[in-house]
Amino acid sequence: MSLLSIRDLVFRPAGASCAAILDHLDLAIEQGEVHALLGANGTGKSTLAYVIMGCEGYRPSEGELLYDGAALAGLKIHERARKGITMAWQEPVRFEGVTVADYLSLGTERGAADSALELVGMNPALYRDRMVDRSLSGGERKRIELASLLALKPRLAIMDEPDSGIDMLSTRDIINVISAFKERGSAVLLITHREEIALIADRASQLCNGRIICSGTPEGVAGHYKKRHCGLCDGTECHYV
Repeated sequence: MSLLSIRDLVFRPAGASCAAILDHLDLAIEQGEVHALLGANGTGKSTLAYVIMGCEGYRPSEGELLYDGAALAGLKIHERARKGITMAWQEPVRFEGVTVADYLSLGTERGAADSALELVGMNPALYRDRMVDRSLSGGERKRIELASLLALKPRLAIMDEPDSGIDMLSTRDIINVISAFKERGSAVLLITHREEIALIADRASQLCNGRIICSGTPEGVAGHYKKRHCGLCDGTECHYV
């Protein structure tokens, strides 16, 4: 049984007359698997992440999401978090008046927090007493956010990489974080627009026009994405490569 099974998922913003952002989408993520989701900007990648997390305003119009065999429908973000679903957002966290140590120690032990900082390339002694605010760069806040996810040891981590073209972490950084999640037995949904990042995964899928049009090996999907970039097809073709 898949850890996360998405079946015939449709999402259309409430009251909107536009076409569905997610259009009868099917996707499965296995226990402990790193699954890369490739797609150009505007294809629905982040929308899918918000639907999985249960964000306000992102209730599916049709279809179902099963997590460990049970429906996620009706569960709020904190309830999904208790079940082991976490997410690194495109815009990293910022909390005025909260130290890095306090932020990372929520729900975990101080020793685990220090270890998580080291895994993302940060010296705990230099960052424990820093505030999680604008005094930190975007890259530092992104690393701290990922450290918080690692410390929690989630069953499913969603990593939504920005489409802005200004990437906060290098490929090597992301490889290290993904490896740390795998060592902890976490499954990862890695949402990206970079083919080289997708190659880290165990499996990959391409999203176009709200549908999964290609699934298979990371090399095969990355090659398909490179040759048939979203926007050049109508999103109806489906391959397994």
